[in-house]
Amino acid sequence: MSPIPVRPVRAAILAALALALTACGGGGDTATSPATTPAAAATVDPELDRLATEFIDLLVAGEFETAAATFDDTMTEALPPAALARTWEQLIGRVGAYQSEVSRRQESTGGYDAVIATSRFERSDLDIRVVFDAERRIAGLFFQPASGTPGESATAEAWEAPSYAGEVERREVTVGADGDWPLPGTLTTPVGSGPWPAVVLVQGSGPNDRDETIGPNKPFRDLALGLASQGIAVLAYDKRTLAHQTEMAALTDITVAEEVVDDAVAAVDLLRADPAVADPGRIFVLGHSLGGTLAPRIATEADGLAGLVIVAGAVRPLEELILFQTRYLAGRDGTVTAEEEAALAEVEAQVDAVRDPALDPATPADQLLGVPASYWLDLRDYRPAEVAAGLAVGGLPILVLQGERDYQVTMTDFALWEQALAGRESAGFRSFPGLNHLMMTGAPEGEDPPAGTSTPEEYEVPGHVAPEVVDAVADFIIREVVTKP
Repeated sequence: MSPIPVRPVRAAILAALALALTACGGGGDTATSPATTPAAAATVDPELDRLATEFIDLLVAGEFETAAATFDDTMTEALPPAALARTWEQLIGRVGAYQSEVSRRQESTGGYDAVIATSRFERSDLDIRVVFDAERRIAGLFFQPASGTPGESATAEAWEAPSYAGEVERREVTVGADGDWPLPGTLTTPVGSGPWPAVVLVQGSGPNDRDETIGPNKPFRDLALGLASQGIAVLAYDKRTLAHQTEMAALTDITVAEEVVDDAVAAVDLLRADPAVADPGRIFVLGHSLGGTLAPRIATEADGLAGLVIVAGAVRPLEELILFQTRYLAGRDGTVTAEEEAALAEVEAQVDAVRDPALDPATPADQLLGVPASYWLDLRDYRPAEVAAGLAVGGLPILVLQGERDYQVTMTDFALWEQALAGRESAGFRSFPGLNHLMMTGAPEGEDPPAGTSTPEEYEVPGHVAPEVVDAVADFIIREVVTKP
Protein backbone atom coordinates (compact mmCIF):
# COMPACT_ATOMS: atom_id res chain seq x y z
CA MET A 1 0.00 0.00 0.00
CA SER A 2 2.45 2.67 1.00
CA PRO A 3 6.15 2.75 0.34
CA ILE A 4 8.56 2.06 3.13
CA PRO A 5 9.82 5.51 3.91
CA VAL A 6 12.24 5.26 6.77
CA ARG A 7 12.90 8.70 8.24
CA PRO A 8 11.83 7.32 10.65
CA VAL A 9 9.88 4.32 9.34
CA ARG A 10 6.44 5.64 8.39
CA ALA A 11 5.00 2.95 6.11
CA ALA A 12 5.93 -0.56 5.25
CA ILE A 13 7.16 -2.55 2.33
CA LEU A 14 4.71 -5.15 3.53
CA ALA A 15 1.94 -2.64 3.10
CA ALA A 16 3.43 -1.35 -0.14
CA LEU A 17 3.56 -4.74 -1.78
CA ALA A 18 0.66 -6.38 -0.03
CA LEU A 19 -2.39 -4.47 -1.13
CA ALA A 20 -1.15 -2.36 -3.95
CA LEU A 21 1.60 -3.58 -6.16
CA THR A 22 0.05 -0.89 -8.25
CA ALA A 23 2.41 1.75 -7.09
CA CYS A 24 4.97 3.60 -9.09
CA GLY A 25 6.85 6.84 -8.84
CA GLY A 26 5.96 8.19 -12.24
CA GLY A 27 3.21 10.44 -13.50
CA GLY A 28 2.70 9.13 -16.97
CA ASP A 29 3.13 11.80 -19.62
CA THR A 30 2.58 14.64 -17.18
CA ALA A 31 5.36 16.18 -15.15
CA THR A 32 5.04 16.94 -11.46
CA SER A 33 6.08 20.18 -9.85
CA PRO A 34 9.70 20.40 -8.72
CA ALA A 35 8.45 22.37 -5.74
CA THR A 36 6.58 19.39 -4.38
CA THR A 37 8.36 16.37 -5.78
CA PRO A 38 12.00 15.29 -6.00
CA ALA A 39 13.65 16.96 -8.97
CA ALA A 40 16.11 15.12 -11.13
CA ALA A 41 19.67 16.13 -10.33
CA ALA A 42 21.27 18.21 -13.05
CA THR A 43 24.58 16.39 -12.63
CA VAL A 44 25.60 13.05 -11.22
CA ASP A 45 27.58 13.19 -7.98
CA PRO A 46 30.11 10.31 -8.09
CA GLU A 47 30.59 10.40 -4.33
CA LEU A 48 26.87 9.87 -3.70
CA ASP A 49 26.89 7.03 -6.21
CA ARG A 50 29.76 5.40 -4.36
CA LEU A 51 28.13 5.79 -0.95
CA ALA A 52 24.81 4.39 -2.21
CA THR A 53 26.57 1.44 -3.82
CA GLU A 54 28.44 0.64 -0.61
CA PHE A 55 25.25 0.87 1.44
CA ILE A 56 23.23 -1.41 -0.85
CA ASP A 57 26.13 -3.88 -0.97
CA LEU A 58 26.09 -3.99 2.83
CA LEU A 59 22.36 -4.72 2.86
CA VAL A 60 22.76 -7.53 0.36
CA ALA A 61 25.69 -8.96 2.36
CA GLY A 62 23.70 -8.82 5.60
CA GLU A 63 26.18 -6.44 7.26
CA PHE A 64 23.53 -4.37 9.01
CA GLU A 65 25.72 -2.98 11.79
CA THR A 66 28.06 -1.42 9.26
CA ALA A 67 25.18 -0.24 7.07
CA ALA A 68 23.40 1.44 10.00
CA ALA A 69 26.62 3.23 10.94
CA THR A 70 26.06 5.46 7.90
CA PHE A 71 22.73 6.82 9.23
CA ASP A 72 22.09 10.29 10.60
CA ASP A 73 20.78 10.67 14.17
CA THR A 74 17.10 10.38 13.25
CA MET A 75 17.64 7.25 11.19
CA THR A 76 19.88 5.75 13.87
CA GLU A 77 17.08 6.12 16.41
CA ALA A 78 14.34 4.95 14.06
CA LEU A 79 16.15 2.07 12.41
CA PRO A 80 18.86 0.51 14.55
CA PRO A 81 20.77 -2.47 13.08
CA ALA A 82 18.30 -5.08 14.34
CA ALA A 83 15.33 -3.20 12.87
CA LEU A 84 17.19 -2.65 9.61
CA ALA A 85 17.87 -6.39 9.45
CA ARG A 86 14.19 -7.19 10.05
CA THR A 87 13.13 -4.72 7.39
CA TRP A 88 15.49 -6.22 4.82
CA GLU A 89 14.55 -9.79 5.74
CA GLN A 90 10.84 -9.00 5.46
CA LEU A 91 11.49 -7.41 2.08
CA ILE A 92 13.35 -10.46 0.83
CA GLY A 93 10.55 -12.66 2.14
CA ARG A 94 8.11 -10.71 -0.03
CA VAL A 95 9.98 -10.17 -3.28
CA GLY A 96 12.70 -12.81 -3.23
CA ALA A 97 16.45 -12.51 -3.30
CA TYR A 98 18.27 -9.47 -4.62
CA GLN A 99 19.65 -10.17 -8.09
CA SER A 100 21.10 -7.09 -9.76
CA GLU A 101 20.82 -3.38 -10.38
CA VAL A 102 18.93 -2.36 -13.51
CA SER A 103 19.47 1.40 -13.62
CA ARG A 104 20.28 4.38 -11.43
CA ARG A 105 19.52 8.08 -11.18
CA GLN A 106 19.92 10.95 -8.74
CA GLU A 107 17.42 13.53 -7.49
CA SER A 108 17.60 16.58 -5.22
CA THR A 109 14.94 18.37 -3.20
CA GLY A 110 14.67 20.42 -0.02
CA GLY A 111 18.37 20.21 0.81
CA TYR A 112 18.48 16.42 0.42
CA ASP A 113 20.02 14.32 -2.35
CA ALA A 114 18.77 10.89 -3.31
CA VAL A 115 20.22 8.01 -5.26
CA ILE A 116 17.52 5.76 -6.71
CA ALA A 117 18.76 2.32 -7.71
CA THR A 118 16.18 0.38 -9.70
CA SER A 119 16.95 -3.15 -8.62
CA ARG A 120 15.83 -6.59 -9.74
CA PHE A 121 14.68 -9.00 -7.07
CA GLU A 122 13.54 -12.55 -7.67
CA ARG A 123 9.85 -11.67 -7.92
CA SER A 124 9.72 -7.93 -8.57
CA ASP A 125 11.71 -4.85 -9.54
CA LEU A 126 12.01 -2.22 -6.81
CA ASP A 127 13.50 1.23 -6.47
CA ILE A 128 15.89 1.47 -3.55
CA ARG A 129 15.90 5.18 -2.72
CA VAL A 130 18.79 6.22 -0.47
CA VAL A 131 18.47 9.82 0.75
CA PHE A 132 21.51 11.78 1.93
CA ASP A 133 21.73 14.94 4.01
CA ALA A 134 24.22 17.75 3.45
CA GLU A 135 26.83 15.85 5.45
CA ARG A 136 26.46 12.77 3.27
CA ARG A 137 24.80 10.78 6.03
CA ILE A 138 21.84 8.60 5.13
CA ALA A 139 18.71 10.49 6.17
CA GLY A 140 16.04 8.35 4.52
CA LEU A 141 15.49 4.93 3.03
CA PHE A 142 12.63 3.90 0.75
CA PHE A 143 11.80 0.64 -0.97
CA GLN A 144 9.22 1.29 -3.69
CA PRO A 145 7.87 -0.45 -6.78
CA ALA A 146 10.13 0.43 -9.69
CA SER A 147 9.60 3.75 -11.42
CA GLY A 148 11.34 6.00 -13.90
CA THR A 149 12.34 9.64 -13.85
CA PRO A 150 9.86 12.11 -12.36
CA GLY A 151 6.93 12.54 -14.69
CA GLU A 152 7.66 9.40 -16.68
CA SER A 153 7.22 5.74 -15.90
CA ALA A 154 10.23 3.51 -16.40
CA THR A 155 8.14 1.64 -18.94
CA ALA A 156 6.14 4.56 -20.31
CA GLU A 157 7.29 3.84 -23.84
CA ALA A 158 5.66 0.40 -23.65
CA TRP A 159 2.19 1.77 -22.95
CA GLU A 160 -0.31 2.27 -25.75
CA ALA A 161 -3.87 3.52 -25.50
CA PRO A 162 -6.52 0.81 -25.26
CA SER A 163 -8.70 0.03 -28.25
CA TYR A 164 -11.76 1.43 -26.47
CA ALA A 165 -10.21 4.91 -26.12
CA GLY A 166 -12.01 7.46 -28.27
CA GLU A 167 -11.46 11.15 -28.79
CA VAL A 168 -11.20 12.94 -25.45
CA GLU A 169 -9.72 16.11 -23.99
CA ARG A 170 -7.17 16.21 -21.15
CA ARG A 171 -6.01 19.15 -19.09
CA GLU A 172 -3.87 19.62 -16.03
CA VAL A 173 -5.43 20.58 -12.69
CA THR A 174 -4.27 20.85 -9.09
CA VAL A 175 -6.16 19.07 -6.33
CA GLY A 176 -6.07 20.98 -3.03
CA ALA A 177 -4.40 23.98 -4.66
CA ASP A 178 -5.18 26.22 -1.69
CA GLY A 179 -4.06 23.73 0.96
CA ASP A 180 -0.77 22.45 2.32
CA TRP A 181 -0.62 19.42 0.03
CA PRO A 182 -1.30 20.48 -3.58
CA LEU A 183 -1.41 17.52 -5.93
CA PRO A 184 -0.95 17.61 -9.70
CA GLY A 185 -3.71 15.87 -11.58
CA THR A 186 -5.35 15.37 -14.95
CA LEU A 187 -8.98 15.92 -15.86
CA THR A 188 -10.04 13.80 -18.82
CA THR A 189 -13.33 14.80 -20.41
CA PRO A 190 -15.48 14.05 -23.43
CA VAL A 191 -15.05 16.46 -26.30
CA GLY A 192 -17.43 19.39 -25.92
CA SER A 193 -18.62 21.83 -23.30
CA GLY A 194 -20.41 19.58 -20.79
CA PRO A 195 -21.50 19.48 -18.08
CA TRP A 196 -20.97 15.76 -17.64
CA PRO A 197 -21.26 13.30 -14.80
CA ALA A 198 -17.82 12.90 -13.27
CA VAL A 199 -15.82 10.38 -11.28
CA VAL A 200 -12.79 10.78 -9.03
CA LEU A 201 -10.32 7.88 -9.20
CA VAL A 202 -8.73 6.91 -5.86
CA GLN A 203 -5.67 4.66 -6.01
CA GLY A 204 -4.43 1.77 -3.96
CA SER A 205 -1.57 2.06 -1.53
CA GLY A 206 1.84 3.31 -2.29
CA PRO A 207 3.24 6.42 -3.96
CA ASN A 208 0.92 6.02 -6.93
CA ASP A 209 0.86 8.41 -9.83
CA ARG A 210 -2.40 9.56 -11.36
CA ASP A 211 -2.36 6.66 -13.83
CA GLU A 212 -1.75 4.11 -11.06
CA THR A 213 1.24 2.96 -13.09
CA ILE A 214 2.78 -0.41 -12.41
CA GLY A 215 5.34 -1.75 -14.80
CA PRO A 216 4.04 -1.23 -18.35
CA ASN A 217 0.43 -0.87 -17.16
CA LYS A 218 -1.65 2.21 -16.39
CA PRO A 219 -5.05 1.05 -15.16
CA PHE A 220 -6.29 4.53 -14.22
CA ARG A 221 -5.26 5.96 -17.59
CA ASP A 222 -7.25 3.14 -19.19
CA LEU A 223 -10.28 3.99 -17.07
CA ALA A 224 -9.97 7.72 -17.74
CA LEU A 225 -9.83 7.26 -21.50
CA GLY A 226 -12.50 4.57 -21.58
CA LEU A 227 -14.99 6.43 -19.39
CA ALA A 228 -14.43 9.82 -21.03
CA SER A 229 -15.09 8.14 -24.38
CA GLN A 230 -18.51 7.20 -23.01
CA GLY A 231 -19.48 10.68 -21.81
CA ILE A 232 -18.01 10.79 -18.28
CA ALA A 233 -15.42 13.26 -16.95
CA VAL A 234 -12.62 11.62 -14.97
CA LEU A 235 -10.29 13.24 -12.42
CA ALA A 236 -7.09 11.46 -11.41
CA TYR A 237 -4.19 12.89 -9.40
CA ASP A 238 -0.81 11.93 -8.00
CA LYS A 239 -1.02 10.68 -4.44
CA ARG A 240 0.36 12.69 -1.58
CA THR A 241 2.86 9.91 -0.88
CA LEU A 242 4.30 10.51 -4.35
CA ALA A 243 4.02 14.29 -4.69
CA HIS A 244 5.23 15.01 -1.14
CA GLN A 245 7.41 12.03 -0.28
CA THR A 246 9.87 13.81 2.00
CA GLU A 247 7.19 15.69 3.93
CA MET A 248 5.05 12.57 4.33
CA ALA A 249 8.04 10.59 5.57
CA ALA A 250 8.52 13.13 8.33
CA LEU A 251 5.01 12.68 9.77
CA THR A 252 4.91 10.89 13.10
CA ASP A 253 1.20 10.07 13.28
CA ILE A 254 0.07 9.29 9.75
CA THR A 255 -3.37 7.76 9.17
CA VAL A 256 -5.40 6.92 6.07
CA ALA A 257 -6.83 10.43 6.29
CA GLU A 258 -3.47 11.88 5.28
CA GLU A 259 -2.65 9.10 2.86
CA VAL A 260 -5.96 8.90 0.99
CA VAL A 261 -9.19 10.33 2.37
CA ASP A 262 -8.49 14.05 2.68
CA ASP A 263 -7.18 14.33 -0.87
CA ALA A 264 -10.07 12.35 -2.33
CA VAL A 265 -12.49 14.76 -0.67
CA ALA A 266 -10.49 17.69 -2.05
CA ALA A 267 -10.73 16.15 -5.53
CA VAL A 268 -14.51 15.96 -5.22
CA ASP A 269 -14.55 19.60 -4.14
CA LEU A 270 -12.49 20.58 -7.17
CA LEU A 271 -15.06 19.03 -9.50
CA ARG A 272 -17.96 20.62 -7.69
CA ALA A 273 -16.38 24.05 -8.07
CA ASP A 274 -16.11 23.69 -11.85
CA PRO A 275 -19.65 23.31 -13.22
CA ALA A 276 -18.40 23.91 -16.75
CA VAL A 277 -16.59 20.58 -16.50
CA ALA A 278 -18.72 18.38 -14.28
CA ASP A 279 -22.33 18.21 -13.23
CA PRO A 280 -21.90 19.08 -9.53
CA GLY A 281 -24.84 16.87 -8.57
CA ARG A 282 -23.48 13.83 -10.39
CA ILE A 283 -20.03 13.18 -8.93
CA PHE A 284 -18.95 9.63 -8.19
CA VAL A 285 -15.91 8.13 -6.50
CA LEU A 286 -14.18 5.02 -7.83
CA GLY A 287 -11.70 3.48 -5.43
CA HIS A 288 -9.30 0.68 -6.29
CA SER A 289 -7.67 -1.61 -3.71
CA LEU A 290 -7.06 0.58 -0.63
CA GLY A 291 -9.07 3.28 -2.40
CA GLY A 292 -11.95 0.83 -2.65
CA THR A 293 -11.67 -0.12 0.99
CA LEU A 294 -11.80 3.55 1.96
CA ALA A 295 -14.47 4.58 -0.55
CA PRO A 296 -17.29 4.33 2.05
CA ARG A 297 -15.28 6.48 4.45
CA ILE A 298 -14.64 9.01 1.69
CA ALA A 299 -18.39 9.11 1.02
CA THR A 300 -19.13 9.96 4.65
CA GLU A 301 -16.83 13.01 4.38
CA ALA A 302 -17.71 14.12 0.85
CA ASP A 303 -21.42 14.72 1.33
CA GLY A 304 -23.66 14.50 -1.67
CA LEU A 305 -21.85 11.94 -3.78
CA ALA A 306 -23.93 10.40 -6.52
CA GLY A 307 -22.47 6.93 -6.01
CA LEU A 308 -19.47 4.72 -5.25
CA VAL A 309 -17.62 2.17 -7.35
CA ILE A 310 -15.52 -0.23 -5.27
CA VAL A 311 -12.94 -2.10 -7.35
CA ALA A 312 -10.99 -4.88 -5.61
CA GLY A 313 -11.59 -3.24 -2.26
CA ALA A 314 -10.83 -5.25 0.85
CA VAL A 315 -13.27 -5.80 3.68
CA ARG A 316 -10.95 -7.82 5.88
CA PRO A 317 -8.45 -5.91 8.05
CA LEU A 318 -5.22 -4.87 6.39
CA GLU A 319 -3.02 -6.89 8.73
CA GLU A 320 -5.02 -10.02 7.93
CA LEU A 321 -4.48 -9.47 4.21
CA ILE A 322 -0.76 -8.88 4.70
CA LEU A 323 -0.44 -12.20 6.48
CA PHE A 324 -2.60 -13.98 3.90
CA GLN A 325 -0.58 -12.62 1.01
CA THR A 326 2.73 -13.38 2.69
CA ARG A 327 1.70 -17.00 3.14
CA TYR A 328 0.48 -17.24 -0.45
CA LEU A 329 3.67 -15.80 -1.94
CA ALA A 330 5.87 -17.98 0.26
CA GLY A 331 4.07 -21.18 -0.67
CA ARG A 332 3.08 -20.67 -4.28
CA ASP A 333 6.11 -22.59 -5.57
CA GLY A 334 5.16 -25.56 -3.40
CA THR A 335 8.09 -25.09 -1.04
CA VAL A 336 8.53 -22.83 1.96
CA THR A 337 12.22 -22.26 2.59
CA ALA A 338 13.79 -21.69 5.99
CA GLU A 339 14.21 -18.03 5.07
CA GLU A 340 10.54 -17.78 4.14
CA GLU A 341 9.53 -19.58 7.36
CA ALA A 342 11.50 -17.02 9.36
CA ALA A 343 9.91 -14.15 7.47
CA LEU A 344 6.45 -15.63 8.03
CA ALA A 345 7.10 -16.03 11.73
CA GLU A 346 8.18 -12.40 11.96
CA VAL A 347 5.10 -11.23 10.07
CA GLU A 348 2.84 -13.33 12.30
CA ALA A 349 4.41 -11.87 15.44
CA GLN A 350 3.98 -8.33 14.17
CA VAL A 351 0.39 -8.99 13.09
CA ASP A 352 -0.28 -10.15 16.65
CA ALA A 353 1.19 -6.88 17.90
CA VAL A 354 -1.07 -4.89 15.55
CA ARG A 355 -4.11 -6.81 16.82
CA ASP A 356 -3.24 -6.37 20.49
CA PRO A 357 -6.19 -4.56 22.12
CA ALA A 358 -3.68 -2.75 24.31
CA LEU A 359 -1.61 -1.46 21.39
CA ASP A 360 0.39 1.50 22.66
CA PRO A 361 0.43 4.51 20.28
CA ALA A 362 4.15 4.83 21.08
CA THR A 363 4.99 1.32 19.82
CA PRO A 364 7.78 1.63 17.21
CA ALA A 365 6.69 1.11 13.63
CA ASP A 366 9.35 -1.52 13.05
CA GLN A 367 7.40 -3.75 15.45
CA LEU A 368 4.13 -3.15 13.56
CA LEU A 369 4.86 -4.27 10.02
CA GLY A 370 6.73 -1.01 9.50
CA VAL A 371 3.56 1.07 9.85
CA PRO A 372 3.11 3.52 12.74
CA ALA A 373 0.65 2.66 15.49
CA SER A 374 -1.43 5.72 14.60
CA TYR A 375 -2.24 4.13 11.23
CA TRP A 376 -3.36 0.84 12.75
CA LEU A 377 -5.36 2.51 15.50
CA ASP A 378 -7.13 4.68 12.94
CA LEU A 379 -8.17 1.61 10.94
CA ARG A 380 -9.08 -0.51 13.96
CA ASP A 381 -12.65 0.74 14.28
CA TYR A 382 -13.28 1.14 10.56
CA ARG A 383 -15.63 -1.47 9.11
CA PRO A 384 -15.89 -0.68 5.39
CA ALA A 385 -18.76 -3.05 4.62
CA GLU A 386 -20.78 -1.81 7.57
CA VAL A 387 -20.25 1.81 6.57
CA ALA A 388 -21.23 0.94 3.00
CA ALA A 389 -24.38 -0.76 4.25
CA GLY A 390 -25.35 2.39 6.12
CA LEU A 391 -24.80 4.46 3.02
CA ALA A 392 -26.91 2.04 0.98
CA VAL A 393 -29.75 2.31 3.49
CA GLY A 394 -29.64 6.02 2.80
CA GLY A 395 -30.02 5.27 -0.91
CA LEU A 396 -26.43 5.80 -2.10
CA PRO A 397 -25.81 3.68 -5.23
CA ILE A 398 -22.82 1.34 -4.82
CA LEU A 399 -21.23 -0.95 -7.40
CA VAL A 400 -18.69 -3.58 -6.27
CA LEU A 401 -16.38 -5.10 -8.89
CA GLN A 402 -13.87 -7.89 -8.37
CA GLY A 403 -11.39 -9.90 -10.41
CA GLU A 404 -11.84 -13.57 -9.53
CA ARG A 405 -8.14 -14.38 -9.98
CA ASP A 406 -6.97 -11.60 -7.66
CA TYR A 407 -4.52 -12.87 -5.02
CA GLN A 408 -4.31 -9.57 -3.12
CA VAL A 409 -7.99 -8.88 -2.48
CA THR A 410 -9.91 -12.07 -3.08
CA MET A 411 -13.42 -13.35 -3.65
CA THR A 412 -13.65 -13.73 0.13
CA ASP A 413 -13.83 -9.94 0.34
CA PHE A 414 -16.29 -9.77 -2.54
CA ALA A 415 -18.58 -12.17 -0.65
CA LEU A 416 -18.34 -9.97 2.44
CA TRP A 417 -19.46 -6.94 0.43
CA GLU A 418 -22.37 -8.97 -0.95
CA GLN A 419 -23.32 -10.13 2.53
CA ALA A 420 -23.25 -6.64 4.03
CA LEU A 421 -25.20 -5.09 1.16
CA ALA A 422 -27.65 -7.95 0.61
CA GLY A 423 -31.16 -6.76 -0.18
CA ARG A 424 -30.11 -3.18 -0.91
CA GLU A 425 -31.60 -2.18 -4.24
CA SER A 426 -29.00 0.53 -4.65
CA ALA A 427 -26.11 -1.99 -4.49
CA GLY A 428 -24.81 -4.00 -7.43
CA PHE A 429 -22.10 -6.63 -7.76
CA ARG A 430 -20.08 -8.14 -10.55
CA SER A 431 -17.04 -10.40 -10.59
CA PHE A 432 -14.89 -11.24 -13.60
CA PRO A 433 -13.52 -14.80 -13.86
CA GLY A 434 -10.35 -14.06 -15.86
CA LEU A 435 -9.12 -10.89 -14.17
CA ASN A 436 -6.48 -10.08 -11.55
CA HIS A 437 -6.05 -7.22 -9.09
CA LEU A 438 -5.49 -4.70 -11.89
CA MET A 439 -8.73 -5.85 -13.56
CA MET A 440 -6.57 -7.18 -16.39
CA THR A 441 -6.08 -10.69 -17.71
CA GLY A 442 -2.38 -10.81 -16.88
CA ALA A 443 -1.71 -12.37 -20.29
CA PRO A 444 -0.31 -10.92 -23.51
CA GLU A 445 -2.95 -9.47 -25.80
CA GLY A 446 -4.92 -12.16 -27.54
CA GLU A 447 -3.97 -14.92 -25.11
CA ASP A 448 -6.16 -16.55 -22.48
CA PRO A 449 -5.63 -15.58 -18.80
CA PRO A 450 -3.19 -17.79 -16.89
CA ALA A 451 -4.82 -20.61 -14.97
CA GLY A 452 -5.45 -20.28 -11.26
CA THR A 453 -4.76 -17.46 -8.86
CA SER A 454 -2.78 -14.52 -10.19
CA THR A 455 0.85 -13.70 -9.37
CA PRO A 456 2.89 -10.48 -9.03
CA GLU A 457 4.70 -11.30 -12.28
CA GLU A 458 1.49 -10.67 -14.20
CA TYR A 459 1.77 -6.98 -13.43
CA GLU A 460 4.82 -6.82 -15.70
CA VAL A 461 2.80 -8.08 -18.69
CA PRO A 462 1.53 -5.15 -20.81
CA GLY A 463 -2.23 -5.00 -20.83
CA HIS A 464 -5.32 -2.89 -20.28
CA VAL A 465 -8.28 -2.82 -17.96
CA ALA A 466 -10.76 -5.23 -19.49
CA PRO A 467 -13.37 -3.46 -21.64
CA GLU A 468 -16.18 -5.19 -19.76
CA VAL A 469 -14.97 -3.48 -16.57
CA VAL A 470 -14.98 -0.06 -18.23
CA ASP A 471 -18.45 -0.75 -19.59
CA ALA A 472 -19.73 -1.87 -16.18
CA VAL A 473 -18.55 1.36 -14.57
CA ALA A 474 -19.89 3.54 -17.39
CA ASP A 475 -23.27 1.78 -17.40
CA PHE A 476 -23.57 2.23 -13.64
CA ILE A 477 -22.76 5.94 -13.71
CA ILE A 478 -24.91 6.72 -16.74
CA ARG A 479 -27.82 4.70 -15.36
CA GLU A 480 -27.71 6.58 -12.08
CA VAL A 481 -27.56 9.93 -13.86
CA VAL A 482 -30.44 9.10 -16.20
CA THR A 483 -32.71 7.51 -13.61
CA LYS A 484 -32.27 10.08 -10.84
CA PRO A 485 -34.07 13.43 -11.02
